[in-house]
Amino acid sequence: MANEVILRFNEVTFEYGKKKILDEAVFSLRRGMKVTLMGQNGAGKTTIFRLIMGEIHPEEGDITLENGMTMAIATQVVPRDLLDRTVLEFFAQAFSGRKVYDIEPRIKKALDVVNLSAPLDRTLRSFSGGQQARLLLAQALIQDPDLLLLDEPTNNLDKEGIAHLTQFLRDSKKTCIVISHDADFLNAFTQGVLYLDVFTKKIEQYVGNYFDVVKEISARLERERMKKVRIEKDIQHRKDQANFFAQKGGHMRDVARKMWEKIDELEEDIPDERREDRTIRNFAIPCQRDLSGKIVEMGSVSIVKHHKASQKKLAHPVTLKKGERLRLEGPNGIGKTTFLEALASGTAKGVTTEPGTKIGYYRQDFSTLDFDDTVWHTLADAMKDGDEEKLRSHAAGFLFDAELLRAKIGTLSEGQKGLVAFAKLSLEAPGLLILDEPTNHINFRHLPVIAAALDRYEGAMVLVSHMEEFVKQIRIDHTLDLGAL
Repeated sequence: MANEVILRFNEVTFEYGKKKILDEAVFSLRRGMKVTLMGQNGAGKTTIFRLIMGEIHPEEGDITLENGMTMAIATQVVPRDLLDRTVLEFFAQAFSGRKVYDIEPRIKKALDVVNLSAPLDRTLRSFSGGQQARLLLAQALIQDPDLLLLDEPTNNLDKEGIAHLTQFLRDSKKTCIVISHDADFLNAFTQGVLYLDVFTKKIEQYVGNYFDVVKEISARLERERMKKVRIEKDIQHRKDQANFFAQKGGHMRDVARKMWEKIDELEEDIPDERREDRTIRNFAIPCQRDLSGKIVEMGSVSIVKHHKASQKKLAHPVTLKKGERLRLEGPNGIGKTTFLEALASGTAKGVTTEPGTKIGYYRQDFSTLDFDDTVWHTLADAMKDGDEEKLRSHAAGFLFDAELLRAKIGTLSEGQKGLVAFAKLSLEAPGLLILDEPTNHINFRHLPVIAAALDRYEGAMVLVSHMEEFVKQIRIDHTLDLGAL
């Protein structure tokens, strides 16, 4: 039946370690709805998906699912322990060991939906980030679930991939919950928002156009901020009066005492500052000193078409000097990430990098970070000569408090890993900055700050990003479309 509730959170409380993620959270989802799950990086959005899937269980409260309802999830990234599986093995895993005799045609049908051609004997590691994103979605779709959970499904997808996914969600009758920071993508199909408030640990439910809901949330936060300002102003005025009366003695002290009682009541009414209001501080990525002349010169590049690599000579060689930026474009699977990896390691054929150039590399899979190291040690290694106070101040600018500084990189959300990567880059002073999809996983509030930092960067830069609104905020001197070679 349409409009029936198929999922309900009833006063669900959940803690991860000593950190409370949900506190008596309540929401429900009706069949056929397509909603967005919003919240700050690290708030616990992916944890909610794990609770729905039954991978973890709440400390208190109930999660009620419609009898017989099936679910599938497309995660943000392929788990590291699955990267060496073949496509066939990856899809077979979706059936939990059950023998599926028609699995190959079912795989082909699922891949057709996500517009991907993939040999069944090819390992997942050999696919680009965008192709892996399509494989993750196809693995969820092959299960034909009643409820589809999509965790940052547009990450690494090219324009064509995003358009294809958007149309699928518009046409699909499945119930969907989507986590994404891509506002235009969400607004194309979203019918409502589940808003995880990282401060109250509650889930607020809104119905309607995505952009309208975001405005409604922003307006509510502004009303709370203004209320706080008014109450604090009133409290200060009353304190001044109470102190004045207390000095007068006699019955005026009784008046002062009553005023202090009223002040206590008002202070209890002050709305706490919402952490969602917090955005990373403005930051800079210093440039390596003593750089001059050509930093990078590209005469040819390697591309991949029909799963085969070839070297293509550039009709117009690209030269990057200090302060010049190159945007690298092309469809998923063309070899953008492979090229950036080779550029960063100094093994890119047809490319010359000035000896002694220090390279800062933002990888889309965060493999430049040691997942077993803590945030503190990661930043301390990059800072080298800084003191404890400077490190903590720098980390706080990227929203890492004392507790998060002690956390291992591997335990952070994908968005928090991205912030660690930027915090680290801003301590390294590279001469060449290589950025592979730096908007993936990052909360939309932080993107203008990051774009401004990149636009101010004075070294050479090579950027891959599918997010046009982000790229528009950064001066680009050269564009190289690998798909056109």
